[in-house]
Amino acid sequence: MKTSILYGKNGITIDVPDHATIVEPLEHRAVNNEEQAVMEALSKPIGSAPLKDIVKSTDKVVIVISDITRPTPNHKLVPWLLNCMSHVPLENVTIINGTGTHRDQTREEFVQMLGEWVVDHVNIINHHCQSPDELVKIGESTFGCDVYLNKTYVEADFRIATGFIEPHFFAGFSGGCKGIMPGIAGLETILTFHNARMIGNPLSTWGNMTNNPLQEMAREVNLMCKPDFLLNVTLNGQKEITEVFAGELFEAHAEGCAYTREHAMVQCEQRFDVVITSNSGYPLDQNLYQAVKGMSAAQKIVKQGGAIISVAECSDGIPSHGNYAAILQMAETPTQLLAMIEDPSFQMFDQWQVQKQAVIQTWADVYVHSSLSDETVRQCMLVPAPDIAATLAMLEAKYGPDMSIAVLPQGPLTIPYVADNVTDID
Repeated sequence: MKTSILYGKNGITIDVPDHATIVEPLEHRAVNNEEQAVMEALSKPIGSAPLKDIVKSTDKVVIVISDITRPTPNHKLVPWLLNCMSHVPLENVTIINGTGTHRDQTREEFVQMLGEWVVDHVNIINHHCQSPDELVKIGESTFGCDVYLNKTYVEADFRIATGFIEPHFFAGFSGGCKGIMPGIAGLETILTFHNARMIGNPLSTWGNMTNNPLQEMAREVNLMCKPDFLLNVTLNGQKEITEVFAGELFEAHAEGCAYTREHAMVQCEQRFDVVITSNSGYPLDQNLYQAVKGMSAAQKIVKQGGAIISVAECSDGIPSHGNYAAILQMAETPTQLLAMIEDPSFQMFDQWQVQKQAVIQTWADVYVHSSLSDETVRQCMLVPAPDIAATLAMLEAKYGPDMSIAVLPQGPLTIPYVADNVTDID
């Protein structure tokens, strides 16, 4: 049978055996009127007075957005926020692009993310985690580091965090506190947040918010300089808004996580020999670094010794920025990579993504269908799969004619789990 799978901006259709199991979220309909839904949420927020009543016209306001690797519809959310705060002069507003450790966005990318009118009329800055002059220390974390945040954010009178909520492969769920930590944190703080001990904790996993050390650290940091208002949304496979969660940081995010858990986490009765996964299409699949999330989702239901086929366009390459590609070259096998990263003396940003990839590869073989060259894929310790049908035929020869197959057409927008793995649904 043929099934559509999210890939790049347009998706692709793949042919899989008729007995393949398609694993998708519960029906995730868009709200009838996105603008109306957001404006109602801003006027009747969760655990907070209406936004327009709590921000003053004289306030210096910051709006923290997620960067271009996230599909948050800020080209809609930011103009609606500005409309709600029309009593605040635009010169008092700064938008901070929460890059974490990622690269700056260009003007053209900001136009894509926010719309040309916002780019022309509102001050927008990229967060730089390695620029001391742009950071300020706000405290010390019980997790063992100084806490640095973006100086413009800290010095603002009123702080708004935006984002979208989906299951996250080590933070439980995205959105909420993650917009600030690691979105606009300093490198020292981010490295602690993503160190091998934190990432390797079994409670640092999809859908788990209970005793998850990453969520605990994110909460601690946010409490040191808390956003005054949160605007988070959930999205379906078409990147349409399905629900809006606005108001007090923790209360609004908790409701959003409960909603997402109900709609995005799907129980499977068994593990499979082969799992085909997307990385939710563009912008989430624009590089191989991000595609590890889709691989991680597939690992939850693939048999040990099975195979994962990651379908991710990788239009932005590995990418060329950051340390992900360089770290992958520092050892010859995933097992050696894990040993290197788990050594307390080793510390490089982007190690967390390599750590997650290596864990997946010690469990199952990983094939990649992308726009990358076969040589590039192999250099990343992965197996190229330029022809998915040929790869499936090869795997059938390995696992036999009764080879079990699952497909995650929306990638990590759906998080499957098997009944014997309850950690994922705590």
